[in-house]
Amino acid sequence: MSQSNTDEPSSTSDAKEDVQKNIVWHTHSVSREDRESKLGQRGVVVWFTGLSGCGKSTIANELDRLLIQRGATCTLLDGDNVRHGLCAPPTALKDEHGEEFANRFGLGFGPTDREENIRRIGAVTELFASAGVITLAAFVSPYQRDRDRVRKTIESSGRGGDFLEVFVDTPLEVCKQRDPKGLYQKAIAGEIKNFTGISDPYDVPSSPEIHLKWQEGQTPTDQASQIIEEMERRGVLQPAQG
Repeated sequence: MSQSNTDEPSSTSDAKEDVQKNIVWHTHSVSREDRESKLGQRGVVVWFTGLSGCGKSTIANELDRLLIQRGATCTLLDGDNVRHGLCAPPTALKDEHGEEFANRFGLGFGPTDREENIRRIGAVTELFASAGVITLAAFVSPYQRDRDRVRKTIESSGRGGDFLEVFVDTPLEVCKQRDPKGLYQKAIAGEIKNFTGISDPYDVPSSPEIHLKWQEGQTPTDQASQIIEEMERRGVLQPAQG
């Protein structure tokens, strides 16, 4: 009769815990301060949140353009774009990786999947910010707890104030009228489940660093300029030269 090896994990859960014990943080020779000094800027995360169709991606895209124009090093992560790769749905992974893999790692739009989606994005933005890059992230990110977790991740690895929450406060009725992808129409018809603002809740930010209230006639450039002004006021972005 064979005996079990007590050094071997007894279950999948034990195996995962055993792996964690063997993960050790490796300190880099080049510090965050070195990288920021080289770029001449502070690595921060500007996190856009709001309902689908509120203008997050459009404003973030314009902010990206204005920052590049003034010589900043920045990058933009957009909700739909990330869903094509890092946070792809099961259907996008199935052919390449198989059904088991797709079901385990692919993300839908239920509460748990949304939580993991934002966790992954938060980890990526932390890497960029730690490299001194101004990182723009445009995601519905409907749950306050998930946004707070990203804030904690960013500021724990850097400094307080490295995470700027931008609430793009566009009324639901305006978003429905815009409906650039036809999603609201499908959600109202019951063709899309777990749609924020229709069948799923949205936690309105309680104290965002930047609150962009919708105004008739205001352009994305106007709104992006407001963000730049606030970033300068808070000292996370140096005033433009010349």
